[in-house]
Amino acid sequence: MGTIILLALIVLVAAIVVAAYNGLVRKRNQVENAWSQIDVQLKRRHDLIPNLVETAKGYMKHERDTFEEITKARNLAMQANGVAENAKAEGQLNEALSRFFLVVENYPDLKANENFLLLQEELTSTENKVGFARQFYNDQVLTLNNAIEQFPSNIIAGMFNFSKAEYFELETLEERDVPQVEF
Repeated sequence: MGTIILLALIVLVAAIVVAAYNGLVRKRNQVENAWSQIDVQLKRRHDLIPNLVETAKGYMKHERDTFEEITKARNLAMQANGVAENAKAEGQLNEALSRFFLVVENYPDLKANENFLLLQEELTSTENKVGFARQFYNDQVLTLNNAIEQFPSNIIAGMFNFSKAEYFELETLEERDVPQVEF
């Protein structure tokens, strides 16, 4: 009788370990999948930017610094590795694009150009997709990080070297500032 209870206890503990381990693996894979969705949207964004810049160059012959800044920021973003480095590079690219669109306001012919408007709309759509992908990724990171810290999966996470994932947060001054509305 004692052997059966001991055997049942061992089977129960093994089942808990297997379930916790499989849950952690699933959550880690969901985080990796969510990151790949961000990566796809960032690549799409990076591919759109040169077309937008080329379209604008014909109209904005005196804005060389603006074009160089966007190109430099895009290249840094494309070379970034890891969540933190990507977040920093994408924040810099966002700032460069914001300055670019402020300069565009001075060129009414460019703002009326059909190709430019289509590219601008496509970039806006991609920005929205990046935002949604970033939110989904951060939700998956939260789920994984909670599992890594909660009992009893924290024991399994420690035994099998699961580590917390990093959130994808853009750190720009513009995103932290509250916009002022004036009438």
